[in-house]
Amino acid sequence: MTELNRALAGAAEKGIISAHQVSDLEAYLADRGISFGPVAPDAAADRDDAALDARAAEDSEQPRFVRGFHDILITIGVVVVLIGLRGLGGPFATLPVILVLAEILVRRQRLALPSVALTLALVHWVAMATYAVWSEHQANWRPLTDTLVYLAAFPIPLALFYWRYRVPLALAGLVLSIASIAVMSVVFALDSGFGINIASDDYIVFFPLILLVGALGIFAVAVRYDVSDPTRLTSRSDTAFWLHLAAAPALLYSLMGIVFTSNGAGTWWDGQASFGQAVAAILIVALFMLVGLIIDRRAFVTSGLLSLGGAVWTMLSKSGASLDSYVFVAFAVVGVTVLFIGIFWQRLRRVVMSLLPEGITTRLHAAS
Repeated sequence: MTELNRALAGAAEKGIISAHQVSDLEAYLADRGISFGPVAPDAAADRDDAALDARAAEDSEQPRFVRGFHDILITIGVVVVLIGLRGLGGPFATLPVILVLAEILVRRQRLALPSVALTLALVHWVAMATYAVWSEHQANWRPLTDTLVYLAAFPIPLALFYWRYRVPLALAGLVLSIASIAVMSVVFALDSGFGINIASDDYIVFFPLILLVGALGIFAVAVRYDVSDPTRLTSRSDTAFWLHLAAAPALLYSLMGIVFTSNGAGTWWDGQASFGQAVAAILIVALFMLVGLIIDRRAFVTSGLLSLGGAVWTMLSKSGASLDSYVFVAFAVVGVTVLFIGIFWQRLRRVVMSLLPEGITTRLHAAS
């Protein structure tokens, strides 16, 4: 509980304001981006417990969607109820329950993890309902047109959900849905306007290039939210967390797609990747880890681990090592990388931040 929470609770106990007014005030402030719950890491200096100070310094990225076992218990109940109703009444039966639970658990009680679960439930409902309606009235499958129409169903429900409940994941989902529509619109325009089929071998490199532009747009929005809240005290930081979680793999695999499709070669999954492609993949993963350190977002580290393992696998296989050797070496390299970056995250950040201009570092989350 924050100092403001404690002050409001004390005022309610003394009869200065009512408990109902406390709840309304918290909801009012939360709607304007002021989060309630555990004190953010950069406020750790105000704590009395030195052990908590040290732990907060080592964990500089704490999205506020789990605030205690109460949140977990309520979320389990939400998921079980929705699954039961989905099985009994089909995809359309759950929407009223989602909205009622959102009014109680999100708008009134401001529970964090249930808000995430209900947002995901809304996305699932839109996906299932759109598919049910569209498949019933559409006889012939047209991949590009149908995909574009399918994606167009998401922005309005997510925008309304965010407007009503101010859930960061809903705002992030809105941005992602718009970016997805933009990417598919470009693909559709190339196909219908210029006859360019990106699934053909001649134009297959076009899709990772288009995806890269869309991913860069998501990343730019995420960074914009980050720099608007460098101390990470408001819900803008949580929105940035979700956007980075989506942008990191999208950026990574669009770049990987360019590397592996530019010359028509295969990937390490089919055993056809070249040594040069493996080196390029390692360089891309290293770049992502550097970006993650600069902006203090671990999604850019974790998104590249699978590619790092594949690159090590390819390099060892090309050197003639036996299967037993390079499988376990690949696991070992990925594990050591995770442990090294995880243990020395703050120290590595301080080194990287010291090399950057002050005009950049002052707009980013401070290194502990």
